[in-house]
Amino acid sequence: MNQGVASDPKVLTERPGPPSQKDKEEALAARQLADQKDGQPTMMVKVESPFTGYFDGPAFSLSAVNATGPFDVLPKHHNFISLLVPCTLVIRAVSGDEQRITIGGGLLHVKADRAVVFLDV
Repeated sequence: MNQGVASDPKVLTERPGPPSQKDKEEALAARQLADQKDGQPTMMVKVESPFTGYFDGPAFSLSAVNATGPFDVLPKHHNFISLLVPCTLVIRAVSGDEQRITIGGGLLHVKADRAVVFLDV
């Protein structure tokens, strides 16, 4: 009896090995292409308070202000956490709209092409 071979010789029951470097690079390229709109990289942005959702969708950028001044978050930004001061958030949405949300402060968390702003916390 052959172990590791199913009754159909075309079907192997062996587990595939770990993905090769080429497989990893192809998967990364596919994810990056999926995270683009018209060739421009995008990220997910969510702005919410405990009882209200203000924005949740793909965007090209997010602009805000912290204690050191104004800044922008773009796709592929490094992981980042910041306390926001009262300002107007500007979200450049993939839909073409530029959404402005006036806030009294909040917490911004950026990780893996996802920016989340928590308000009223």
